[in-house]
Amino acid sequence: MAGDDRPPEAAPDEAVSFETPDLYGAYPRLSQAQIEFLAEHGERFRVEPGQVLVREGERCADFLVILSGSIEIVEAHGTPDERVLRVHGPGRFLGELGLLQGQVAFYTARVREPGEVLSLPIDRLRVLVARDPILGDLILRAYLGRRALLVGAGAGFRILGSRYSPDTRRLREFAARNRLPHRWIDLESDEEAEALLRRFSIPPEETPIVIWRDQQVLRNPSNAELARLIGLSPPSTEETRSDLIIVGSGPAGLAAAVYGASEGLTTTLLDAIATGGQASTSSLIENYFGFPSGISGSDLAERGDLQARKFGAQVLVPADAALLKPEDDGYYRVTLAEGGDVVSHTVVLATGALYRRLEVPGIERVEGMSVYYAATVYEAQQCSADPVAVVGGGNSAGQAVLFLAQRVPRVHLLVRGPDLGAKMSRYLVDQIERHPRVSVLLNTEVREVVEGDDVLRAIAVENNLTGERRKLVVRAMFVFIGTRPRTAWLGDVVALDDRGFVLTGASAQARASGTVWEGQGRACLGLETSLPGVFAAGDVRSGSVKRVASAAGEGAMAIHQVHEHLGHTTVDVARHPDDTEAPSGRFTEPGGGHHTSPAH
Repeated sequence: MAGDDRPPEAAPDEAVSFETPDLYGAYPRLSQAQIEFLAEHGERFRVEPGQVLVREGERCADFLVILSGSIEIVEAHGTPDERVLRVHGPGRFLGELGLLQGQVAFYTARVREPGEVLSLPIDRLRVLVARDPILGDLILRAYLGRRALLVGAGAGFRILGSRYSPDTRRLREFAARNRLPHRWIDLESDEEAEALLRRFSIPPEETPIVIWRDQQVLRNPSNAELARLIGLSPPSTEETRSDLIIVGSGPAGLAAAVYGASEGLTTTLLDAIATGGQASTSSLIENYFGFPSGISGSDLAERGDLQARKFGAQVLVPADAALLKPEDDGYYRVTLAEGGDVVSHTVVLATGALYRRLEVPGIERVEGMSVYYAATVYEAQQCSADPVAVVGGGNSAGQAVLFLAQRVPRVHLLVRGPDLGAKMSRYLVDQIERHPRVSVLLNTEVREVVEGDDVLRAIAVENNLTGERRKLVVRAMFVFIGTRPRTAWLGDVVALDDRGFVLTGASAQARASGTVWEGQGRACLGLETSLPGVFAAGDVRSGSVKRVASAAGEGAMAIHQVHEHLGHTTVDVARHPDDTEAPSGRFTEPGGGHHTSPAH
């Protein structure tokens, strides 16, 4: 079956009459040839009505294909709120994105009609789809679609808290950025909130709370506690060792993880909040090579995350790096904010950058409630019926404008300079200028925020040429006015430029302290910092091009230079368990260099 590009044959059994239709490509049916290919490596077993195959809140380690009979997907199984979400018949498979990422299930799968099911361990499935990219792509697209449908349906856990609470916003952001199915219940306005608080005997001042399966309640949990609840992979307090630590999982970090793991390095990827970085907040990236109709930042992050895991990278989220320290034996130690250390031969710094805060009177009280530094579905839901303002003149501001204009009645774009095209790509400028819901105000700056009841009511703007001021009635403001690097945690361990970005190459070596480079037998490599074996890639690097494609390219190039560094050292590099051949999906050229196969 591997490499078979023939049109898929229909599965032999007819769909059951009450089966949920596949309207969005999330519930495809495997062909007979694909089922036979999987059956060679799996196990068949009979199932009876009422039998639970996957239970909400528990991990499932098997890929299940329905051979006959039918299975229903149920939310809140065994509770008064139980409801059937969908029904699947022969030829369909179970699971969603969490199955590939090791998360617990956000649903229960229960047998409706007796039949037969094919089961494969998920690790075996990963090997098989590497041999058959058509099958792998079918499953991945289905799982991405199913996760989106679960998120849209408000399945999963519930976050109950006030819209004005910083901890509520923290939990909601963590859930949204990690694309976790959940529902927010607003303490201020949702009638359900008071009933739930009485039910669990929780006073309002102890919110926010997280409710899972009506059985577990977490009171103002940390991100790590929430991550453990749903099966993400926060680090343990034990020390772990690897060949490569990557700090930050935007496009640069994810690319480095994919190439590092696929080329045999034991790779650990850390991120404080979620994989994807700043790029994951982009609603649509239209100028990324290979995606002619564009791709959302969250989808790109999801695919990169799965690809890194496929090659064996350990992804730890949330894992907030707090300190980088060189060891006497040539290793580097990264200490994490919540305890624990990760030690490795090499480090790639890919922590990216944050959007700068807008410093104007009155803004502090409404940040996070009406003023945002990202434009995702999460933020857009808060202001769908009201006019909004976007501040900034770069591509991120342009992407936010077009995304919001699909969801709100009016978007005002405020640009400090006289030319919209000065820092924004032409394709965005053209769409913005044609959009009927967008108005562009050039030479315009925000001078004051008018708030009431802790929410934004209007902003005072000024033309910086004429000095003319006016009030703009908006209910939310999105700010994209440049970035600052995430390097505060590094202290003075590596050399930084005057703006705090990480120096690399000759500039870094010139600023290196003492005798760090003596005895290395080589000069500092292009992406290497002032510490040998520590590299920087993406937006955190001084002089980088702030584009998704260039960040991903630097992440891949950093791994090439990691190998160069290791080639000049005497340390033993940990290998994959099967060290006699290249890992799955790679080939080995004469001379021992590993290269990613074009098929992957």
